[in-house]
Order: sequence, then C-alpha cells, then structure tokens
Amino acid sequence: MPAEPHIVTMNISLPQPLKRYVDDKVASGIYSSGSEFVREAIREKLQRDERRNQAEQALTEQLIAGLDSGKPISFTSGYFKAKKRALLQRAAAKKKKIA
Repeated sequence: MPAEPHIVTMNISLPQPLKRYVDDKVASGIYSSGSEFVREAIREKLQRDERRNQAEQALTEQLIAGLDSGKPISFTSGYFKAKKRALLQRAAAKKKKIA
C-alpha cells in the first residue's frame, strides 16, 4: 500500500484479547502490520457511519414526503381498531390461501 499523505502517529491501548486478534491477523499474512489492520478497521467504521447517515437522511426525506403526501387522517382509537381488524382479516385470508 503506498504511503498516505500526512500520516501521523497515534498510540492505542488494547485489551489482551484484541491485541492477540490483531497479532493473529498480521501473522496470517492478511495484514502487513497492526497499523494496517487498525487503518482498515477505521476506514470500514467510517464507511458504515457514512452509509448509516445516508440511510437516516433518506428515511427523513421519505418521512417528510409522507407527511406532505395527502390529506391528514385523524388517529383515533376507533381508527386503530379498524386497521388492526383489517390486518388480521388479511393475514387470515393469506393463511387460508397458503394452506
């Protein structure tokens, strides 16, 4: 891997089980050093965080679009009872089709 620009040193402390895990990965030849392993782990975490943030933003946009999508419905206890009844009827009908 080519040297990355502006590399700085950072010391970390690991519990013994994590240290053994890193050492085993290096010994297996998958990584050339513990530093390479840690850099990859941090990159993967950064990518997960970015994907999570993108998913959160997309969900927020979809929720806002849903709120703006039509005439509001009053959520009364009767509304929820009717919805639950309809869902149970659909599930029962679907179960009969499968059987």
